[in-house]
Amino acid sequence: MVSIPETTITSSDGRRPIPLMGLGVGESGDAVKAAVIEAIRVGYRHFDTAALYGTEKPLGEAIEEALRLGLIKSRAALFITTKLWCNSTEGHLVLPAINQSLQNLGLEYVDLYLIHWPLKLNLAEVKFPVPKECIATINIKDVWEAMEKCQELGFTKSIGVSNFAPRLIEEILSFAKIPPAVNQVEMNPLWQQKRLNEFCKKNDILLTGYSPLGAFGSKWGHNRVMECDVLQDIAKSRRKTVAQISLRWIYEQGVSFVVKSFNTERMKQNLDIFDWSLTEEELTKISQIPQRKHTYLTGLMVSEPHDVIAQIDADIAFQ
Repeated sequence: MVSIPETTITSSDGRRPIPLMGLGVGESGDAVKAAVIEAIRVGYRHFDTAALYGTEKPLGEAIEEALRLGLIKSRAALFITTKLWCNSTEGHLVLPAINQSLQNLGLEYVDLYLIHWPLKLNLAEVKFPVPKECIATINIKDVWEAMEKCQELGFTKSIGVSNFAPRLIEEILSFAKIPPAVNQVEMNPLWQQKRLNEFCKKNDILLTGYSPLGAFGSKWGHNRVMECDVLQDIAKSRRKTVAQISLRWIYEQGVSFVVKSFNTERMKQNLDIFDWSLTEEELTKISQIPQRKHTYLTGLMVSEPHDVIAQIDADIAFQ
C-alpha cells in the first residue's frame, strides 16, 4: 500500500497533518461507498466532499464500513473535508449547516470545513441555473466569524475557503482571529496559479488544487489537460501516463490536490507519482504551456450576466 506524503496546516490542535493527495467524492450515486472503501484499501486517507455534492452520507457509511473491516484503526486515521454551500453563507446559518453535514457523515468532527464559493444564494433548494434575483454578495465578516465558531466548538479542526482570490482573503486576514488554513481552487498544468500559490504560501495558507486533470466527464470539466501535446510528449518519453505527469507536476508545486477517479486501476496509477521527479527541462516545458482558466460561475451557475458573479469570475481569473 502506498503511503501518501503529508504537509501540515493550522488547526485548533496546532499544526496538523494533511495528506497531499485526496480523493474527491463529487459523484453521487451507488458507486461512492464502494469506491471510498477501495480507495482506503489502496492507500487514500484524505476524502473531499461538500454539502452540494450529496455524497456526505455514502462517505460516512464507507468510513463506518472501513472501521468495521479493520482497514483503518480509528476515525483519526482519515482526513475529511466538507464545504459550506452558498445557500448557508450567512452568519446564523453556518452552524446549522455544519451540524447537518456532520449528521450526514455520521462524524463528531471534520478535519477541514471550507466556504465553497464567495457567494450568497437566497435559495432553499439547489437549482441551476440560479435565478438572478437569488444572487447576493456574501457578508464575509459575518460568515468567517461563524466559521471560526465552528472550529472553536470542535465541529472542525481547521477552516478555509474555496475559489477565493487574494482580494477576499486579504479582507478575511484583516479581521480574522483564525486565518484560513486552505484555499481550494482549480489548478492544473493548463491553469498553474503561480501568483495565487505564492500569495497563499506567503500567508501560510495551503493551496489545494481541484480538477488537476481537467475533471473531464463532469459538467464543469474539459479534456484539454489529457490532450495537451507537451504533457503527452513528456509522458511518452518517461513511460508514464499523462495523468501521472500532471499530478507529479502539481505535487512539485508544494500544494495538495484532489483527484476524482473511482476506477481502481486509475486510483493506483494516480498514487504512483511519489518516487520519481520531473527534470528541469520538463518543468520548463510545462511552465510554458499557454494558460487558460476553465471553471467560471457564468455558464456553470448562471446563464445570464450578473454583477456579483462577474466580480467573482474576474477575481478568480487572477494570474
